Amino acid sequence: MQSQDVAKRPAASPTDPVVDVEQAEAALVEHYPRLVRLAYLVLPPSLGRNRRVLTAHALTQRALPRGRASASVIPAQNGGPPTRANSRAGEGRDGDPGYAFVRLQVVRTALEAGLPLSFRALPKRSQLPPLLPQVRGLRLFPRSGGADELALDQRLSALSGPARAAYVLRGLEQLPDGDVRRVLTAAGVDRVDAALREADEAPAQYDLLNSPEFDPCSLHARPTDLMRRRQHGKAALAAAAAVAVCGALLALPGGGWGPDGAAAPAYAENPAAEAALNPGKLTRIAPTAWESSAREDFSVWPARGDLTDNTALLRRALAVWARPGESVQVSATPGTPSGGPAGPPQLLYAGTVDNARVVILYDGLRIARYAEPKAGTKGAALDFARVDGATGAEADAVVLDRADGNVRYLTAPWVKKAAERDLQKPNAGALPMTITDGITSPLASPATATGACTSWNVLQLTDDTGTRLVSDLGELVPAHLTSGRPGSVHEVSGSAAQHAWAPYACSLGAMRSLGVRSVNSWQYAQQPLPDASGAAEWVCTRAETWRGDGERVLAQFRTPGGTYGAVAAKAQDVSACGARDPHVLAGVLWKSAAGNWFLLAAGSKGTEAVSASGGVNGTAQGGLLAVRTKQGVQAELKGTLDGGGTITGLR
Repeated sequence: MQSQDVAKRPAASPTDPVVDVEQAEAALVEHYPRLVRLAYLVLPPSLGRNRRVLTAHALTQRALPRGRASASVIPAQNGGPPTRANSRAGEGRDGDPGYAFVRLQVVRTALEAGLPLSFRALPKRSQLPPLLPQVRGLRLFPRSGGADELALDQRLSALSGPARAAYVLRGLEQLPDGDVRRVLTAAGVDRVDAALREADEAPAQYDLLNSPEFDPCSLHARPTDLMRRRQHGKAALAAAAAVAVCGALLALPGGGWGPDGAAAPAYAENPAAEAALNPGKLTRIAPTAWESSAREDFSVWPARGDLTDNTALLRRALAVWARPGESVQVSATPGTPSGGPAGPPQLLYAGTVDNARVVILYDGLRIARYAEPKAGTKGAALDFARVDGATGAEADAVVLDRADGNVRYLTAPWVKKAAERDLQKPNAGALPMTITDGITSPLASPATATGACTSWNVLQLTDDTGTRLVSDLGELVPAHLTSGRPGSVHEVSGSAAQHAWAPYACSLGAMRSLGVRSVNSWQYAQQPLPDASGAAEWVCTRAETWRGDGERVLAQFRTPGGTYGAVAAKAQDVSACGARDPHVLAGVLWKSAAGNWFLLAAGSKGTEAVSASGGVNGTAQGGLLAVRTKQGVQAELKGTLDGGGTITGLR
């Protein structure tokens, strides 16, 4: 275990070179990107990409000594064959004790950050979430790499902290094993030889350590809880105004429907609004109404659950919906209003699930889910999802409960069977799930998984019309998965469609919490590779949202035999690869087994010619382009369509 591998740091030798603060600071500033990358690679992937990025920066910034200190390890140097990459990597670091000192501090604290917390001793500062830097309202993570980088990240995550540090010092710092031993010993690693042997088990793909996948200084930023923070702010202001202006009125005794649990004080009285919040006026659909209805949506769902007659629970759910208190955790998918209902909503479910009481309501536009603990209302939560226009597969299921990484669904009354399927393993078959009063047995959810993507569980639902797949993306309503050319998509129900989705299942992780309605995957081109390397697949994955904008498009490239597809290009708020505009064009730099670099590009059916300009120039008739080039070049792609129109490459 790591807790046994990292021991107390050895004492400095009197003959070690002395480093002052100014020298260490100069080395840290000059080589800051490399040091942060080193910390990011040594830190355990279990921290998650956002915290791992922030922790890497925090550890690097805290690497300066408080005064003069001894540099007890060798200065940075180049090991390995004399390549151009090696010479650039070591430039300005050879013989610098200042760099050696801060590198040692980074390795040591990154190893400490991976140690488990102990009740017998106070945690080290590196084991706690960093106080600085902090970014409020954003999640930061490096740019996505290709299939090789993803596979390497999975292998590194399986190593212990000392073994991972040994691998990174060998590959990123180009240190021979003797020097790696000295650095790890100085960092406090107890079993250095065991760490080196464990590092030998991972393939020596050292060039990949310099890829953007592991660069915590070149980051993507995405919002976290915008709607929740906005709702909390509005609720706090409204509550403060109500207390200040109407405090005396609120204190007066009066009628009403009883305690409102976690709801904020009523600061307005409106007959229509009060009627919408009367549990006695909730819309309840007959259990067999869906059988004779021409509609197949939430409006024909019956009310289910063991607490549908619990008036007090329904009253609390409606009151919290109208005016959530400060203690209520509120979330909403992007583009979903979180105000109270305009009229009496429809009751879909009220019952006990695990250790909570859950109420699910529908107002024609939104699904609202209220949950409270069995004992009291402290810790109540209110979640919203936009579902206007939902029909068929989009109205097949709603998330009922999440617990311990699992999710339970409430299914539509027309659903006959449910099963769990790993989208990455189409040959494994589907595992049947039980359905009791519309509630499925627990399903391991990929929406909350962290670390390497080794599986992607989806829900397979079957009714009289066929089988459909939906995936949990962290929201109340799962996303409907389809396959095929835009405008003529089909269900992912057959073996061919499931095998086509498998290499690209992990790309769904880039679409979490975006208000996604459906995701379609379409192989739009197949390209023969230069140097007799077989044929590669080009796949376009497009996510449509409930709000109508914010669509996300990924162009992915997979070489023969590749386990995963690599994201070659991405775009947002574009019509490409959609029903309005099925055309798509993307390119990628690819290195053949013979060591030659090529710019490859592929356009969808109907592309008459493709041209590249900028860092590399070339033109090809048809939708496929392959031009010999060199590593790192950038090019602009342009395609000509059969009808005379043009298309640009996704970026």
